[in-house]
Amino acid sequence: MFEIDGNQKSGSGTILRLAIALSAITQQPLHIVNIRKQRPQPGLKRQHLESVLTAAKLCSATVEGARLGSEELYFTPNLIVGGSVETVIETAGSIPMLFMAALPICVYAKNPVTLHVAKGGTDTMFAPTVNYLKFVLLPTLYKMGVKAELTVQKYGYYPKGMGEATLTVEPVSKLRHIQLENFGKLERVSGVSVCTFLADRQVASRQANTAIQTLTKQGITCKTQIRVLDDTSNSYQKGSSIALWAKTDTGTIIGADAIGKLGKTSESVGENAAKTLIAELKSQSTVDTFLADMLIPYMALAEGNSFFYTKCLSEHIEANIWLMETMLNSKFNIEKVNNMLYRIEKTC
Repeated sequence: MFEIDGNQKSGSGTILRLAIALSAITQQPLHIVNIRKQRPQPGLKRQHLESVLTAAKLCSATVEGARLGSEELYFTPNLIVGGSVETVIETAGSIPMLFMAALPICVYAKNPVTLHVAKGGTDTMFAPTVNYLKFVLLPTLYKMGVKAELTVQKYGYYPKGMGEATLTVEPVSKLRHIQLENFGKLERVSGVSVCTFLADRQVASRQANTAIQTLTKQGITCKTQIRVLDDTSNSYQKGSSIALWAKTDTGTIIGADAIGKLGKTSESVGENAAKTLIAELKSQSTVDTFLADMLIPYMALAEGNSFFYTKCLSEHIEANIWLMETMLNSKFNIEKVNNMLYRIEKTC
């Protein structure tokens, strides 16, 4: 049985999600304590609880301690069969974070998986937007052999949520390693600017236009195209977001996003996303700061040597590496290169 202290490193929900996924994949029982111990409200919140319950559905697991506020959990997995799974969050809890928890499990299922999540948040603070997952994470994982598609039925925002999305995954026998050595030459910048029931104020257009202007002012002169989506899918909750991603001639994908909220102008949302992307591009990293920690578990599960370069060594990177080394006996090496980038390498 795996014994994991959730108070290690970042002490965040990420440790819980990945520990559950690795337990399911390796078919080894898990006992985790001090769940989210370092957060203002420790223990399982609604989105973490639904991640655990969804994982349990995927592998017919027996779970003890799966209740709101719980800081201790026992998870005993069985075979990952696959099929159709329905999950309801009932808050603005992040649908993308739930997908990130479930995706590694789905990859190792016996049959294709269709995971439908309702009544959650597609675009919320402190989590990647659904379009970041769709256009940055999934295309990068495709290089490792992951075949997954994401569709949005309803966009959902804080505080009501009520968003809805579906993740479909084709299982693979093994993951390929990934080696992202060179940034290359920037070829184009793409994006999606979304607003829900805010078309009368041209929110999505203003976000997109400001993002393009900001990129141009900073010397990003390659082809830039941001799709404007005036959404009407969710009558319960107005909101907005923008996701940007840049592609180079070496296949590198660098992403950034931003969320709208009350008191924040559409122009500032577009500018924030663009400035975040510009900082990543100027660093010449091969993986952006947000994608970096997401790739760690897939690198650990893949055969062979994998590596990438990123501009920041976040607490989530350190926590994920610690967990992979603890549960999978993987070995990672972190090296500072030219006082600018970190080379993150899975060596064995």
